Amino acid sequence: MNAFDVWVSIVLLTLSTVITRCSFFLFGHAVKLPSKLQHALAYAPAAAMAAIIMPDLLSSGSVVELNWASPKLLAGIGGSVFFLVTRHLLGTIIVGMTLFTVLRLVL
Repeated sequence: MNAFDVWVSIVLLTLSTVITRCSFFLFGHAVKLPSKLQHALAYAPAAAMAAIIMPDLLSSGSVVELNWASPKLLAGIGGSVFFLVTRHLLGTIIVGMTLFTVLRLVL
């Protein structure tokens, strides 16, 4: 691939990304989704977060590590319990990171 092909690829990928992401803002009022689909999409952020966070909590490098002495796993459990009790997102982040730091230094 020469430099021209690289730049054409970058421009086309940028355009396709902008078009697909902006289409909801430009045409969102004209498109009506079925109620079942709208209900299912309400779970998308939680599913995405679980898909991002769970592998990091349960693995060390490329190895799955189900160890109760893992600071990441214990901090994740502590942060989850705090969120379930308080429903405070910023507090959850603070508690989870504080637990992780303390457990990493202690364990």
